[in-house]
Amino acid sequence: MIRTIGIYLYASILVLGTFFKLQRAKKLQHELTKEEIFIQPSLVSKKVFQRTGSTIKVEGQEKLPEGPALFVSNHQGLFDILVLLGYLGKPVGFIAKKEIKKLPIISSWMELVHCVFMDRKDRRQSVRAIGQGIEYLKEGHSIVIFPEGTRSRGRQLHSFKPGSFRLAIKANVPIVPVVIDGTYHMLEEQGGKVSPSSVRLMIKDAITPDKYMEMKSNELATHIEEIIKKQLEINALGQDKEKEENQLLSAE
Repeated sequence: MIRTIGIYLYASILVLGTFFKLQRAKKLQHELTKEEIFIQPSLVSKKVFQRTGSTIKVEGQEKLPEGPALFVSNHQGLFDILVLLGYLGKPVGFIAKKEIKKLPIISSWMELVHCVFMDRKDRRQSVRAIGQGIEYLKEGHSIVIFPEGTRSRGRQLHSFKPGSFRLAIKANVPIVPVVIDGTYHMLEEQGGKVSPSSVRLMIKDAITPDKYMEMKSNELATHIEEIIKKQLEINALGQDKEKEENQLLSAE
């Protein structure tokens, strides 16, 4: 637990250390590029992730589209956000819980990278938040959604909620399925203690508007859920095979 507290303190110090850069970014936000503003959130995320002792393998960055896109990811654990900020390879905002808006400095950086804060209990506010997200996409800012709505805390998937897929449909942007695997070992599986893990971030082929425009939101949600589910199953089979091979080598 001491190690976990140390990592949280380290993360807090890093965030506090960005205060003056945050003020500069706020002042010059209309002059700076998305990439320039994104440097600090990405750098802090990488440093905190590395501090946990975890490793990451990123696959498929060559599939990232040039312009704005809606990234659709599974949600295994709390560290998913750091993984995406630090290692996706493209500036992104998030559809985030409104409670995060209470966090000083962090919430300000999130506003600068065009995150959208949503209150899922307030239907009217949720509709407004989706509308804001659509505008951000149209303006050229990419957004990540976690359509499960909550952390799965493992490899199993919760059903994808179709509502947030309207972001891509209305903004007419590509949808990029993203698979995160291994982050649940870092915190959720350990009862709240931070532990190192081997994480994979897998970027799948983008689905362009001409391929999904005839699909309804629920059909699209099911289709992308199946893409991510299939990849997680492949990962699990690969790990099982690797364990068997290691056991055989140990027995020799």
